Amino acid sequence: MSVTTTQIVGLSRERRRAKLRQDLYRDRYLYAMMLPVFIGFFVLFRYVPMYGVTIAFRNYRIIDGMFGSPWVGTRHFERLFRSPEFVLILRNTLLLNLYQLIFQFPAPIILALLLNEVPKPGFKRTLQSVMYVPYFLSWAVLGGIIISLLSPSTGIVNAIIQSLGFEPIFFMMSTRWWPVVFIVSGIWNSAGWGTIIYLAAISGIDPQLYEAVRIDGANRLRQTWHITLPGIRGTIAILLILNLGRFIDLGFEQVWVLQNPAVRSVAEVIPTYVYRIGLQAMQYSYTAALGLFQSLIGLALVLTANWTIRAMGEEGLF
Repeated sequence: MSVTTTQIVGLSRERRRAKLRQDLYRDRYLYAMMLPVFIGFFVLFRYVPMYGVTIAFRNYRIIDGMFGSPWVGTRHFERLFRSPEFVLILRNTLLLNLYQLIFQFPAPIILALLLNEVPKPGFKRTLQSVMYVPYFLSWAVLGGIIISLLSPSTGIVNAIIQSLGFEPIFFMMSTRWWPVVFIVSGIWNSAGWGTIIYLAAISGIDPQLYEAVRIDGANRLRQTWHITLPGIRGTIAILLILNLGRFIDLGFEQVWVLQNPAVRSVAEVIPTYVYRIGLQAMQYSYTAALGLFQSLIGLALVLTANWTIRAMGEEGLF
C-alpha cells in the first residue's frame, strides 16, 4: 500500500510532538524552576499591561485615570481613518518598510555568502568585526556621523561630488534623497550584525555536500546556489517572518534622528507620529488607537507569512 506525502508529513509532526512531550517530562523540574520567571515577566509585565489598550476606546485624561475616563467606543478609530495624516503616515511607513525588505533584508545574506568565500580565517574575522561595529553605536551617534558626511558645505560626500564638477546635493533636505539615505544608513547599521546569523547557519551545512558537488565539477557559484542557499533557506524563512511582523513598525530612533521638517512628507511614519501627537500633544487615546491598529496588522502579517512558509515545506515559528 502506498503512503501519501500527507501521511508522511503527519507522521513526522506526530513524532515531533511525541519527542516534545518526552523532553517536557524529562526536564519537568527545570521548567518548574522557570515558572516563577514566566509568571513574573510575561504575565505581570506583558499581559497585564495589555489592559491599557482600552484607552483607545476611552477619552483618556491623566487627571481622570484609566477607570475614570469616559468610554467613547470606536470614536478615535473613526477619527483616525478619516484623517488625511493617517494616509500619509501609513503610506510612508509601508514604502520605507518595503524598501527595507527589498534592499536591507538581502544585504546580510549577500555579505555572509561573500565572507564565506574568504579563504583566510584571520582576515575574515577582521572584516566581520569591522562590519558589525556600527550595530553597537546608538543612532544619536550614527545620525550625527551621517549628517556630517552628507553636509553640503563640509561633508566629504559633497566634496567629492563638487570635485567631479557637479553641484552639491542637499541629501537630508531632499524628499528624493532622504529615503535613499535612510536605507543605506540602515544597511550600514545592521547588515554586519545580521551576517553572524547566516554565517552560523552556513557553518552547519555538511562539508561532504560541497565535496560531492566539487567532484561533479561544480564551480563556486554553483556550490553557493545549489548547496549554501538551500542550506540556509530555513534561517532566511524565519528571519523573513520576523521582519514581516515588524513590517508596519519602523524603528523610531533612526527616523527621528534623520528626520527634519523639510522631509516630513516622506519621513513621517507611525512611531514618530505617535511620539509627536501622543506624547508631545498629549492625545493619548487617539495614538493608542493607531498603535492598536498597527499591532493587529503586524499580527496578521506574521500569521500569514508563517502559514505561507509552512505550506512551502519550511519550518515556521509555530
